[in-house]
Amino acid sequence: MMAAPLHLDSLDTTVDRLLAHAGPHLVLAAPLGLGKPHRLLNAITRRIAAEPERSLQLLTALSLTPPSAGSGLQARFLRPFLERHFGADFPVLDYALAMRAGRLPENIRVEEFYLQSGAMLRSDQAQRQYVSLNYTHVARAVAERGANALVQKVAREPGGSRLSLSCNPDLSFDLLDELTRLGKPRPLLVAEVDPQLPWLDGPCAVDADFFDIVLELPGPAPQLFALPREPVNDADYAIGLYASTLVRDGGTLQIGIGSLSDALCHALVLRHTRNADYLAVLEALAPGLAQSPLVCAVGGTSPFTSGLYGASEMVNDGFRRLAEAGVLVRRVVDDVDAMARLNRGTPTPDDLALREAEGRWLDGAFYLGSKDLYRWLRELPPEQARGIGMTRVSHINELYGNNEALEREQRRDARFFNTCMMMTALGAAVSDALDDGRVVSGVGGQYNFVAMAHALHDARSVLMLRATRGRGDGNIRWNYGHTTIPRHLRDLVISEYGIADLRGRSDEDCVRAMLAITDAAHQPALAKQAVAAGKLAPAHANVAGDNQPEALAARLRRFRRSGVLPDYPMGSDFTEVEQRLARALARLRARTATRRGRLRAIAAALFAPTPDDAEALARMGLDRPSSVGERIEARLLRWALAGERIDDRPRR
Repeated sequence: MMAAPLHLDSLDTTVDRLLAHAGPHLVLAAPLGLGKPHRLLNAITRRIAAEPERSLQLLTALSLTPPSAGSGLQARFLRPFLERHFGADFPVLDYALAMRAGRLPENIRVEEFYLQSGAMLRSDQAQRQYVSLNYTHVARAVAERGANALVQKVAREPGGSRLSLSCNPDLSFDLLDELTRLGKPRPLLVAEVDPQLPWLDGPCAVDADFFDIVLELPGPAPQLFALPREPVNDADYAIGLYASTLVRDGGTLQIGIGSLSDALCHALVLRHTRNADYLAVLEALAPGLAQSPLVCAVGGTSPFTSGLYGASEMVNDGFRRLAEAGVLVRRVVDDVDAMARLNRGTPTPDDLALREAEGRWLDGAFYLGSKDLYRWLRELPPEQARGIGMTRVSHINELYGNNEALEREQRRDARFFNTCMMMTALGAAVSDALDDGRVVSGVGGQYNFVAMAHALHDARSVLMLRATRGRGDGNIRWNYGHTTIPRHLRDLVISEYGIADLRGRSDEDCVRAMLAITDAAHQPALAKQAVAAGKLAPAHANVAGDNQPEALAARLRRFRRSGVLPDYPMGSDFTEVEQRLARALARLRARTATRRGRLRAIAAALFAPTPDDAEALARMGLDRPSSVGERIEARLLRWALAGERIDDRPRR
């Protein structure tokens, strides 16, 4: 029996206890994302920085930091929003800021296996200390480094004494198992109770004596880190709509994060709740898609009757929306024989009772999303909350090693949706880094899910990407100097121009399928490279089609204007006027991306008649410009807002 934990209410005292246990070299593990106790981590790093005879090796990932407000019009827009969204007292991680600036003290080393996307591209310290790992290999790597302490944010059971790892049971349990396997001592486990963190029962709940120290700080806690929800554009919606046709009723769903996943989840909700609208959008996007051999063989377009089961390393707002819409209703149980009978449609009364009492409709390893997601988790009725199993990542991301027979039954007809930055014409994916080796984000669980899709008999891996980026650079390349997913694991690929089925295909068939979903501006060069490499017959080098943004926008325009495809399908963190400003500023950025564009925009703003927009100008602090620069900014903004008013489609 473990000793009762030490209850503390002071950061300094907790740091004292940690350092007394660890000695001069603290090897500290901390969860990724939301589960980091920011205030405690700042207290630890400040103490270590002030005592050069000590050292800290921090093993973690995804050190979430609010974005910078920037300058100019962007700052006028973002600064008030960021203060409202994150709170003026949000404890930004000292070590993350120091790493971005290249000023991390010599006695502090931070090793991350997943970076906040794009945040550390210019940080030599972060790039040198990045550790490239599959998510499921992280616990082993941390154990091998001899972690002697772990700090984690937890939730307290309402009216009880138990604690929940809530948002991050992903690696803590696996780490302890790995340390035991290696014969290494158990680390000091420190929990910081966050009263805002949703209490979740099940696999992530433990008795208080699981931890050695339980820290409860007096006073109100800072807001939970909430991701601002992104708008969904035409390309995102096209990708999400294509993807939604590949999901089979009664199957299993894994998704990532971002606007592509939001678009996919909105499309699945449309399919289930507004099927006539859904079929109309599909027909406008790609005539005949709903009846195509691929969709008939792999997915479907009808409303869900059996529903879906979610099994995803990350639980996000998309799963919230699917649950609210009645799509996530297929429940799994941890009994292989009962699960097999349920799948065959021959359950016993005991099987049905087990599913009703213990069945889960969503399993995840960590959650991260909007304030609405956290509110939803907090307010779920107990009988519905029991259907969520937050658990270790080794269960979610792997098929082998735990209970393969059971997991095969639970994960029937699995569809693993992930995003990538680029694809090659031969089916390799670029998801985490650039060709010079600099890391954008990390591998995370993507390789796990792609490999699992090939291991499960009825599963498919689906990689989603936009065909172009930035100023029109193509994201489908002939070759690239870095890959995340090798070409021999190629499966389904989706861009805004269609679906490429690459599984088991010859190289030439792959090239032809990828050319068909490539932007028209980049098709000729790509085909020429494929012909030169002997992978494409010259007769197949001419690709005809209307793979252009303007044509895509025209096909979706009436559904955008009618509100069937809203800008913020998962809800918005912006006010109505901020949404209007965001669209106007995006338009202005696009028009001023080049020097010539900037000059034309300024000329138009100065000399074209533009109506006043007092509410928007006041929100930006430009209702009473007091300098030449502010007057130019105000005119530019009014000009961009005037263009915004031309498009009158519903936005929510």
